[in-house]
Amino acid sequence: MEPAAPAASPDTPLDVPAADPQGSSAREPADVALATPADAGEVVATAREAPSSREATVTAEPSPAGQQPGPTPPPAHADGAATAAPSSGRSSPLPPASVPASAQLSYKVTGSVKGALYNASARLDWNQDGERYDARMEVRLFLLGSRVQTSTGRTNEHGLLPERFSDKSRSERAAHFDHARQQIRFSTNTPEVDLQPGAQDRLSVFLQLAALLKARPDGFRPGQTIALQVAGTGGADIWRFQVGEVEPLSLPAGDLPALHLVREPRAEYDTRVDVWLAPGLAYLPVRLRITQRSGDSVDQQLSELP
Repeated sequence: MEPAAPAASPDTPLDVPAADPQGSSAREPADVALATPADAGEVVATAREAPSSREATVTAEPSPAGQQPGPTPPPAHADGAATAAPSSGRSSPLPPASVPASAQLSYKVTGSVKGALYNASARLDWNQDGERYDARMEVRLFLLGSRVQTSTGRTNEHGLLPERFSDKSRSERAAHFDHARQQIRFSTNTPEVDLQPGAQDRLSVFLQLAALLKARPDGFRPGQTIALQVAGTGGADIWRFQVGEVEPLSLPAGDLPALHLVREPRAEYDTRVDVWLAPGLAYLPVRLRITQRSGDSVDQQLSELP
């Protein structure tokens, strides 16, 4: 590792300083299972926000007790974006999804923290049998150990239905998705939040994006937005990914075209997330770049073809 990595705390990535711009010690780890700068704090989504006409909304208002979202495809605007209908006490139908086949992906990870460069390796183990799925992302840093995120749950025609998400470095924290009660519970004693249809966790979200794009490769055009409720181990929020263009990438694994999506920062100290999904690999993530307002960054790139 070059140079020496900062010391890790139980709730931050292994090679990231524990500094918090807002002075909070009880904060969520970084957005994804990477050696990334930590979020300044977790914002719990309690207010519902109306989607714009160009927003392919995968989240919706919680259903009334005992009701589930219908199986019909969502209404489409003229520009092709699937959107939720205005709130009327019933859930909007979810768009179709086609879950990618099982795969193992290896990545090369590079980044910087306060100007200090570092290298790491990562591996995504993704398994699904048509009814259930299991995802595991491990990031390993030389001499410092590893950080592991896992997501397990069910699959259906709308993609992934997470049941449990965990994040472990020295200690483990978890989120539990109670679909019957439509609640997400957290091991950190954070108040539970409403579970919205289509909700994901911080690992499954990237596989759900792959499933949505695989089902409708022509259904999401540049400039549109895919919005999902995403839970970590300390809360949940709405993540909005703006769809970009298919770009040529030169990766350690070789040259691949990939669709570029961007999640802009949600707050002043939040991170920007750039993800590239490869059509030739069932839209699985081949590059993921995290950038913090301070300039700290991490870049995860596919190092071997599956």
